[in-house]
Amino acid sequence: MAKSIFYHAGCPVCVSAEHEIVNLIGAENVELVHIGEDRDRITEAEKAGVNSVPALLTPNGNVLHINYGASVADVKG
Repeated sequence: MAKSIFYHAGCPVCVSAEHEIVNLIGAENVELVHIGEDRDRITEAEKAGVNSVPALLTPNGNVLHINYGASVADVKG
């Protein structure tokens, strides 16, 4: 099974959502990507359809935007 990808920016909203996602689907089923620190992954997230973080990209390519923390444009600066 392919992993989901959880994109976040490290803000309190994102960290809280990260903990919930890991508890729900298991750490072995999700890749955690902090786009504030790993800025090379921002373009990847945008191409996948991520408009704001925190967001979960499912293995089927669906983007689930979770409890708005920041737009990707804000993260890019």
